[in-house]
Amino acid sequence: MDRNGKTPGARLRELLRRKEILVAPGAYDGLSARIIEKAGFEALYITGYGLSASVLGKPDTGLMTFTEMVSRVEAIAETVSIPIIADGDTGYGNAVNVARTVRGYEKAGAACIQVEDQVAPKKCGHMLGREVIPAAEMAGKIRAACDARRDDSFLIMARTDARTAHGIDEALERGHLYEEAGADILFIESPESTEEMGRITSSFSRPVLANMVEHGRTPFLTASELEKIGYDAAIFPVGALYAAARAVMKVMKELKTAGTTRGSLEDMLPFGEFNELMDLGAIREMERKYGTGRE
Repeated sequence: MDRNGKTPGARLRELLRRKEILVAPGAYDGLSARIIEKAGFEALYITGYGLSASVLGKPDTGLMTFTEMVSRVEAIAETVSIPIIADGDTGYGNAVNVARTVRGYEKAGAACIQVEDQVAPKKCGHMLGREVIPAAEMAGKIRAACDARRDDSFLIMARTDARTAHGIDEALERGHLYEEAGADILFIESPESTEEMGRITSSFSRPVLANMVEHGRTPFLTASELEKIGYDAAIFPVGALYAAARAVMKVMKELKTAGTTRGSLEDMLPFGEFNELMDLGAIREMERKYGTGRE
């Protein structure tokens, strides 16, 4: 709970009740999460795609385990004070596994878990070749997720990946079924036109989330454009990851060819500024306060 006695889920629900769209950038480690919060965003999204890349150096193809994911959720929750929407992939198994996953994510400090209806091992929602489980099975997973949470304010986000292989009508039907099962947020993945996006936002009574992936399958819109269409929230899950990868590639190329990173100094945070970003001053203050063992 925060200092006002509110749980992460309660704070996220307050943000979703506002008229303006909630934008949650994607974090893939503590550093990116800290930067997102310091930039002024009110929520963040922990991306499984980004964690698979940063932790394993592998693509988002269902390789991250529950244990690996929940430990990162806990670490990032310790780093920031804003609510966290966390990628829970397929829930790491059947409905029984989903119940355990929800308990783990809630205990780790997330405000919301995203669970999707893909066949395991899952794939990134903008890759081809995704398959979905029966809709009724997914509805059972959503009911299990809702029943498993200890705090009723903890949010369950239901995502369907049916659009790409089965069309928008099937995706909307699944969304309605998941809404009836108790999902707090609906996530209809990878619509392929603004017309489809409008159908999505006008179809549900619960908040609806947009996924803005650079170079993905969905029209890449601004937050204000998404708000006009009717979306309540939007994640930009991989922008920071892609930017970081390009920056590291650039400086490594220079080091390899020139034997120095001198030409990239203007693209780097200075030593002192980086330490400030890491809140080194707070650690020094704790050392001064507690290091002597005296009040």
